[in-house]
Amino acid sequence: MAAALEKTYDGIIIGAGHHGLVLGSYMAKAGLDVLVVERRLKYGGGLCTEESTLPGFYHNLHSINHFHISETPWFKDLGLEDRVDYITPRYEFGQPHLDGSALVFGRDLEETVANVARFSKKDADTFREWNRKAESITREIFLPERYSEPLPREQREKLLNRTQSGRDFLEMTLRQPLDVVNELFENEHVKLLFLFKVSLFGTWLVDTMSKTSPMGSIIRAFDLESGYQLCKGGSFNLARGLMETFIAAGGRYQPQVAIDKIIIEGGRATGIQLADGKTVRARQFVASTLDVSQTFEGLIGRSQMPSAFLQKLDNFKPTTWSLFGVHLALAEAPHLTAGAFDPNVNRTLKWSLGAETMEDLFSAFADVNANKVPEIVQFGSGPLSVIDPTQAPPGKHTTYCWHVMPFDPDLGGQKYEDFKEEFSEKIIEVFARYAPNVSGKNILGKYVYTGREYADEIINMSKGDIFMGAFNAEQVMYNHFGYRTPVKGLYMAGSAAHPGGAISGGAGYITASIIADDTGAKKWWKPWDAAEALEG
Repeated sequence: MAAALEKTYDGIIIGAGHHGLVLGSYMAKAGLDVLVVERRLKYGGGLCTEESTLPGFYHNLHSINHFHISETPWFKDLGLEDRVDYITPRYEFGQPHLDGSALVFGRDLEETVANVARFSKKDADTFREWNRKAESITREIFLPERYSEPLPREQREKLLNRTQSGRDFLEMTLRQPLDVVNELFENEHVKLLFLFKVSLFGTWLVDTMSKTSPMGSIIRAFDLESGYQLCKGGSFNLARGLMETFIAAGGRYQPQVAIDKIIIEGGRATGIQLADGKTVRARQFVASTLDVSQTFEGLIGRSQMPSAFLQKLDNFKPTTWSLFGVHLALAEAPHLTAGAFDPNVNRTLKWSLGAETMEDLFSAFADVNANKVPEIVQFGSGPLSVIDPTQAPPGKHTTYCWHVMPFDPDLGGQKYEDFKEEFSEKIIEVFARYAPNVSGKNILGKYVYTGREYADEIINMSKGDIFMGAFNAEQVMYNHFGYRTPVKGLYMAGSAAHPGGAISGGAGYITASIIADDTGAKKWWKPWDAAEALEG
């Protein structure tokens, strides 16, 4: 056992993903003696950047687009602007079409409305109207709620009903996002890109077609002031900055730690037992950032959980799809044919490629739901090195393709490795319909990374579940799995807690305040408060 583990700590955090490092940094800066342990040698979890194709070509294998990170409370509190650079692109979403046209959503309202008007004057007017509402809703409601412990439903709805913005927001959250899009917009291309923007926030059609949108992702799709950013040099740089902050605050980190169980004595979490039988003790708290199954069934056991919690555990729903990723090293950046229609489409952070109609989208959705390989090849992409040249060698480029795929699709007896090669070539073929130079000698290297690979590497993402839990109404808001647990001194600070999976830092940030309240640790920061924001 490493020397770093041969002592008792104030707190032990299981998992060195971004939530664990955010939580650890707050607690260490509050003066607590904190240990973060990690199963793997690598840290950062989904903040993963690798030279997977060729040396010097940096590929973000998991998280790429980070929502409004440089404006989050934890990024500012921890002084990460001194360690991590973020790029906020002027153009956020682009959708080229096979007819040579393109629709682009940018940061500027007038420019974006003018782009929409090229397809529908009515839809442009609708976008302008709802953008006005959405900007204030995002600023006054969505973002404060994202970084605060969710209020009880009755209190939340009472507060939201006090203002027109709150009532508009509440009405939207109670409706199916797909219904809203169909009602508000008339043009097929506008509907498609709008749904793509909603889905990027963590849903895809599986959840976009659910009954409600409790966190307001449908509203978020209208605003332009807040948006997605790119971590300069690769997503791992955020993990690096967080680790540097944690260590500088006095935190201790130990990789390659195999945990057998969380120790519970007298109904309280008091440490961890390792696979070799040795123990590490925690005086004040143990926090898990692992997935629900590993934490409550693997490290604790059902026999130590109350029956009401077991029912909640049994009702937990995972994300029902995975990602089929293709990462490319290129000699030159993709040149979209639709750039002749709108040159800015070549500079957008995220592209939607392959679906030309709503029917195409529904076909892909139906195939995935039926555990089939989608016949319609439709995926997200983007010109990463155009926006951030440090992610490729000088003059060279990187891009990627993320295609929704069942974790274990019916391949009709085909070998999986053969399927990977065949389907990756189908994706490149479709890509070349929009950008003809994504072909031949321009492709210097290719790396295919699917749910099967990443579920083996990051076991939190069981069966390819990138969010470690579905984005449905109950699971993300009122019935999420954070932050206090039925075991005293044990906290859940990972993606199963509000505000859900993807890179937000929300669960780690919110849990820090809760642990400080329970342990009496000094809060050196001012936590965001949803009730205060909504009352204001």
